[in-house]
Amino acid sequence: MNTEQLCELAEKLGCTIYRNKRLKDLTTFKVGGECPAVIEINSETALAQLIKFSSDNKLRTMVIGKGSNMLCDDKGFDGAVFLMGGGFSEVKLVDEKTVEAEAGCPLIKLCLFALEHSLSGLEFAYGIPGTVGGAVFMNAGAYGGEIKDVIISAQAVDTNGSISEYPIDKMELGYRTSIFQQSGSVITKAVFRLHKAEKSAIEARMNELMSRRREKQPLEYPNAGSTFKRPEGQFAGKLIQDCGLKGLRIGGAEVSEKHSGFVINTGCATSEDIKQLIEKVQKTVLEKTGYFLECEVRIIPYSEDDK
Repeated sequence: MNTEQLCELAEKLGCTIYRNKRLKDLTTFKVGGECPAVIEINSETALAQLIKFSSDNKLRTMVIGKGSNMLCDDKGFDGAVFLMGGGFSEVKLVDEKTVEAEAGCPLIKLCLFALEHSLSGLEFAYGIPGTVGGAVFMNAGAYGGEIKDVIISAQAVDTNGSISEYPIDKMELGYRTSIFQQSGSVITKAVFRLHKAEKSAIEARMNELMSRRREKQPLEYPNAGSTFKRPEGQFAGKLIQDCGLKGLRIGGAEVSEKHSGFVINTGCATSEDIKQLIEKVQKTVLEKTGYFLECEVRIIPYSEDDK
């Protein structure tokens, strides 16, 4: 079965459909060919029905929020994309210290909402280029903070279309990992417990961390965030730099001169350029240091046969 019947259902549910959409326009790496159907999700109920239909009919799907932390193939994606966009991005107070946000809510929006209500705990996430759903999925973190430090529960839809609540002790949050990476369930919302603080102090910390990002990270180039996970007791960027790989290029892909832990798209990189550069870095660092750099960026093949 192709994606046409899925699109018909999505239209009945009030979702917006984008046909033959280029994935490079939906991802921060600015790489990726066409997808036959991109469905912008407008509600948890719609998502549940679409996931169940896809599962029942063995349709290949993937979820995209802001499109960070992923590398799509130049050939595209031979299934349907569920886009967690602006129609699925509400954020609200549950009580004076608790915030609930839908999966499509950009992290920056969540951080600014917390600031507005003088709530501290999310400063580390200010500037991470992703959504709440992606942040929980990866247990995103930076500057000594992680999502697991502030989240208390999440809600997700499983492949049967059932909606379940996940308290923090059921989420298996570890270094850039969560239960959702194995289960296939799609996060729909998350609840965060924060603490009251001076608004000026929160804002100062957010601005400080944003300045550090701009100073140290290659934000001027398309990238997917940190390319490699940090090996225990080491830093990926330092290992790469010590191996003389800073500035290494394959096609339009480059190990950033600004921060060696980032592979960047200098403007004309293909997915193959980026994959080859990642593999070259991994091979060289392993040979010279004995450390294997696990890729943090999710590599999305065109089809199941390409895995």
